[in-house]
Amino acid sequence: MFYVYLLRSMARTEKTYVGLTEGVEGRLEQHNNGENPSTARFRPWELIAFVAVANRVRAAELERYFKTGSGHAFARRHLW
Repeated sequence: MFYVYLLRSMARTEKTYVGLTEGVEGRLEQHNNGENPSTARFRPWELIAFVAVANRVRAAELERYFKTGSGHAFARRHLW
């Protein structure tokens, strides 16, 4: 399975992050350990939601959607 996940910074709650992984818990740990340069300065992160998708291509499409304007609006209304 592939997971599209949504994180929110606990230090600066207006900061959010959307990513794709095969292991949500391990990936969250990497974000909180500062191993991702784009999220390191806003640690710690909390997991808000994730969606499991069997197909990697479909998961990448969903991740891309959540990073668009309409995807941001959907997430703001229903997930954040």
